[in-house]
Amino acid sequence: MAEIEPPRDYEELIRLVHERFEDMSKSYQKISIYLTQNPNDVAVLSVSAIAERCGIHASSFVRFAQSLGYEGFKELQGLFQKRLSTAAPGFEARVRALEAELGARTDRSELGFLRDLVVRDMASLQDLLAQVSAEEMARAVDLLEKCDTVYLIGQLRSAPVVDLLRYVLTMLGKRCVLLDPSGGLATYMARTMNKSDLLLAVSFRFYATEVVNVVEQVAEKGVPIVAISDSTLSPLAKSAAVLFAVPEHEYTFSRSLAAPMCLAQALTVALASRLQDSSNDPRIPTVTGQ
Repeated sequence: MAEIEPPRDYEELIRLVHERFEDMSKSYQKISIYLTQNPNDVAVLSVSAIAERCGIHASSFVRFAQSLGYEGFKELQGLFQKRLSTAAPGFEARVRALEAELGARTDRSELGFLRDLVVRDMASLQDLLAQVSAEEMARAVDLLEKCDTVYLIGQLRSAPVVDLLRYVLTMLGKRCVLLDPSGGLATYMARTMNKSDLLLAVSFRFYATEVVNVVEQVAEKGVPIVAISDSTLSPLAKSAAVLFAVPEHEYTFSRSLAAPMCLAQALTVALASRLQDSSNDPRIPTVTGQ
């Protein structure tokens, strides 16, 4: 049997992981998601520490690396270490830097919890700025500007993001429809879409089943999709014309929406500047009393 030629750089490895993801076992898919979402941690942590964070035995990581053609996990990890030498600091590094700048957390009071969340949100926003490209932003705003109607879908924790988008798009005079799950009609409403429309879908782990189904259904019709999710291995990724992968990081109680909400606002501000022909000072109208 011919030996598998393993990827020789980080980009090639990630492409291979994406190609094989659908056919992987559940444990290998979980490993793949961790590797793609936490490349800087993979570069510096031991395989035991990575395995503990994933909740998967370290031997599975070794077998995963061998399935890609490497002798062991250490060889695969070398690609992440090489990438780290030129990459921007990761989330945990940003958190540590912010904590050092603002002072280490020393209390467990109510205000202490607020401070901890604010520090993590600041780091998350810095990560967002480092990871989103100008090309992705421009392409997404192009699609928003040119489509007839923007259809919005997001459930569970994602619901506040699409609610914000609906409000701002409506105030800008852009026709939009929220695929509301009430009454079980979201899937049927999505069937009215055509290629001149746009679906903007938001979903994070654990992905809402109806959102995934609507995205796949709409993609089959050739409707363009802009997706905001947590990973390039998200079930939304394969259908999206533009995917914004906003990695989520563990919080003590919940996961913050600071980064995706900021991204949603940035998209609508950029759209406002085009619709109003005012790139220097775009305005989003507000509701005022009569």
